[in-house]
Amino acid sequence: MSHDIQTQPSAPGPIKLALTLTVFATLSALLLAVGNTQTLSEIELRRAEDLNAILSQVMPDQLHDNALTNDTIKIVGPDGAPITVYRALQGGKAMAVVLSVTGQGYSGDINLVMGVTAQGEVLGVRVLSHKETPGLGDKIEVPKSNWILGFNGLSFSTLAPQQWGVKKDGGAFDQFSGATITPRAVVKAVKQGLGLVHDNHAILFAGDANHD
Repeated sequence: MSHDIQTQPSAPGPIKLALTLTVFATLSALLLAVGNTQTLSEIELRRAEDLNAILSQVMPDQLHDNALTNDTIKIVGPDGAPITVYRALQGGKAMAVVLSVTGQGYSGDINLVMGVTAQGEVLGVRVLSHKETPGLGDKIEVPKSNWILGFNGLSFSTLAPQQWGVKKDGGAFDQFSGATITPRAVVKAVKQGLGLVHDNHAILFAGDANHD
């Protein structure tokens, strides 16, 4: 009497398993790398769009024929940290600049961006971020109040340095009812920004472009 002998399939050896795992790991890493690259590209694109949108709020298009983000200069801020300044050029000539400044508000930093002409005149100021109290300190935002538009057109020539303060401190700017600290911080920051432009005028408004 004959018997059929059935053999069990042999289990893959350790080398084959290792190679299989390596292939899968490599493919997974490649897929992740491709996905991360695409995600980072989209994030960087969004950031660039947001930056351009912010810059355009304080720098009129008619004052420049260059991409503001393509011509920057680093200057030293009051705390010793570098500040990136965006230059508005027209025919290669620097017409105005945009820089960021920070004030110490009631609930933390108030980050601002401001445009300034070569003559030292404020083109505009906008809030980038803050943590001030809703309904009180947030009146520094354009959608909540037109208070911050009061800086437009001002300079150290039209408003003496000692007048750059809120009325409670003897200055020319209105404070908010119940929230003096916030407008005081913004006025101080804008004044500081004008001072930085004044002190670095020769560098910022040099005729040659593409400074890093």
